Amino acid sequence: MFRHTVFCERLKTLRLSQNLTLEQLASELNLVKQTIVNREKGIRTPSLEASIALAEYFNVSLDYLVGLSDSPQRV
Repeated sequence: MFRHTVFCERLKTLRLSQNLTLEQLASELNLVKQTIVNREKGIRTPSLEASIALAEYFNVSLDYLVGLSDSPQRV
């Protein structure tokens, strides 16, 4: 089950922990800033492919990003 609120919070926390602006993260992922804003605010739910790309970018497990695990470590 996708835990939308957890995803939004973790995405923002990961972005800020890397000192990335919305613009920088969007640029790194070839997206527009508004896409990142929408995901952090829960306005839009990312696709599975987009969620995987974010997990890979931040080097965390997909389970962590979507709230199925509290451990960010990838297995």
